[in-house]
Amino acid sequence: MIAASHPRPASHRRLLVVDEHGVVASHDPGWLVSWLRPGDVVVANDAATLPASLAGTHAPTGEPIEVRLAGRTSLSADATDVFLAVVFGAGDYRTPTERRLPPPDLCAGDRLVLGPLAATVIRVAAHPRLVELHFPHAPDDVWAGVARHGRPIQYAHVPDPLAIWDTWTSIAAVPAAFEPPSAGFVLDWSILKSIRAGGARFATLTHAAGISSTGDDGLDALLPFDEPYDIPARTAALVAAAREHGARVVAIGTTVVRALEHAVTADGHVRAGTGLATNRIGADTDLRVVDAIVSGMHEPGTSHFALLRAFQDDEVLTSMAAAALAGGYFGHEFGDVTLIARRSPT
Repeated sequence: MIAASHPRPASHRRLLVVDEHGVVASHDPGWLVSWLRPGDVVVANDAATLPASLAGTHAPTGEPIEVRLAGRTSLSADATDVFLAVVFGAGDYRTPTERRLPPPDLCAGDRLVLGPLAATVIRVAAHPRLVELHFPHAPDDVWAGVARHGRPIQYAHVPDPLAIWDTWTSIAAVPAAFEPPSAGFVLDWSILKSIRAGGARFATLTHAAGISSTGDDGLDALLPFDEPYDIPARTAALVAAAREHGARVVAIGTTVVRALEHAVTADGHVRAGTGLATNRIGADTDLRVVDAIVSGMHEPGTSHFALLRAFQDDEVLTSMAAAALAGGYFGHEFGDVTLIARRSPT
């Protein structure tokens, strides 16, 4: 699949649809509105993207590094003392991640100088490039340092440097995501207006979308990391109403699926409030809340693609991937999108 090389407006993206019977068809993004029924609820992630790539120096060796912030346990603005991070050696996004140099050997206690910020390695986690970092600064100073020194996490398929607003969806609100909740790029204000005009409802939640790829198979196997979320009471109520009346819940993006399915209680209701999504969703997952997903185009073998297996079986997803390839669909964060309905039980 060809990776989209630059941001594109919603109207320039194509939609590949997989219905509940596994039939694959191509449409424009506006088709989503006609597919929705009155009472359906569309839920999107309103997290704005942080400039989470921090260039710096490994103080013990003096070697250059790039730190990509990748996780924290809370969405609270004051929760800035500990971040999960992936560390690269010298270089930048212009080199594909799979060819990036490794960082110097990282050990607990190592000091990293990241522009105006300093951080200490608390521990090396489940991979030599995955660390927990402690920032000793006050929360306001951490955010100011990230804003001044950081830049958006970017990959080599996008050749020109991204501005931070290139990574924000039209509904971006709380700065919480480490990479864009990119399925949301398919939404613009005309589509949102049409959703409401047709009798469906639109709601949001905030989920700290993490990084999508590290270029290392062993590290990528650990994705997705634990990610905090916040589900407003209004969103939980709309989901409950849809389920009570036999309407559908449509998630815009994998992060929305992960949050809603993590927050569902034993009695089938989605709990409003904050949480930490520790769940992994895949072929063995019995979806209890979400009936369909709008997702970016992702290759088989990625964590995003694995989540789609909860909606349709591998044969259908293979057909979808083949149709995307044959049709010249663009992949990755600025690419085209797919709407996948949960397979019919009959």
